[in-house]
Amino acid sequence: MSFTGKATYTAGASFPELAEDVSDLVGIVSPYETPLLDLLGDAANPAVSTYHEWLEDSLLPNKDVISDSDLSNPSTTTEFDVANGSRFQIGDQIQVEGSKELMLVNLINFNTLTVLRGYGGTIAEDLENNTVVNILGNAALEGGDRPQSRFTNRIRQGNFTQIFTASVEVSGSDLAARQLGIANEMDYQKQERLRELLRDLENTVINGGQPIANPQGSGTVRRTLNGIIPHINSNVFKPGDEGFPVGTALDEEMLNYALRQIWQSSSGNVDLIVVNGFQKRRINSFISPSRAFGPADQKYTDLVSLYESDFGLCRVVLSRWAPQNTVLLLDSSRVTVVPLAGRSFHFKPLSSGGDYECGQLIGEYTLEMRNEEAHGCIRGLDTE
Repeated sequence: MSFTGKATYTAGASFPELAEDVSDLVGIVSPYETPLLDLLGDAANPAVSTYHEWLEDSLLPNKDVISDSDLSNPSTTTEFDVANGSRFQIGDQIQVEGSKELMLVNLINFNTLTVLRGYGGTIAEDLENNTVVNILGNAALEGGDRPQSRFTNRIRQGNFTQIFTASVEVSGSDLAARQLGIANEMDYQKQERLRELLRDLENTVINGGQPIANPQGSGTVRRTLNGIIPHINSNVFKPGDEGFPVGTALDEEMLNYALRQIWQSSSGNVDLIVVNGFQKRRINSFISPSRAFGPADQKYTDLVSLYESDFGLCRVVLSRWAPQNTVLLLDSSRVTVVPLAGRSFHFKPLSSGGDYECGQLIGEYTLEMRNEEAHGCIRGLDTE
């Protein structure tokens, strides 16, 4: 016999007789994680000006390039031009990259070198324009005078700070009313806006750029920081470049080529690979063909968190904010996100003009990225 008594469904479509049953949790699905900021950590010291500067230096170069389009008798000529004659000294042993021949510099006239060919019993080989010349070292004469002093000048580099801000405003009634899932509406709004600002900070640290005119800002120009990608100029690799492996899909050959080029041009230690989801899956696929599983294995793993090559051990960081077609190769010891002193993210209460409470979340930060030659990026990769 069917039930004919009072039931919840007889109360009507809106259930006016029943107490509300609402979970005490608020679900948020919007992405707000900041893996790069988390890994870099807090700066040791804050910036004390809206233009934050640091010093960089370099050693005297030990290589140059042949710059002589008129190389007559390339296997016997004893004079040829280089791009920077000031890098050489009389008594330098030099060697063209890829050649077994040694040469000794006997005379320097601006950018023209006069050399002894086939030095040390080596066999003279053809010289070619635009080839790299390595300076092995200088041999001084016993009892000779001191050489002419040479030095490098330290260079100032810098970046402007950028202000990140959001406002919070809650009515008096909303503050007094009982809320579902939260204890205080003002605190909840502060937390939400702070998550958004941190998300935007990481995105800007990776991709942000400065205005060409008035980067210091003005009444009409907003001051913005230069991000990681605009900082990198020396080691930018992309498909189609001379020497870069063929293809547009990221593979281990491409990654190792970029790491090797950075290692050859600097003493930086690339220990961080920052990629978006697509390129992260490409890196995971490096070892997929060689994975082995036993009959009892019930878990399939296809994840690469550390990549070790001859040029260093790199942590692979997945960041939503890295461009899909780009791989960032960073020396994390030379990258710091720096707050302006007293301007780390904080909440500033503001005077209310009515029946509400209001305030502003403010933070001012810049990116200190030392020695851009120690970093690199691969751009223009396939994303399909």
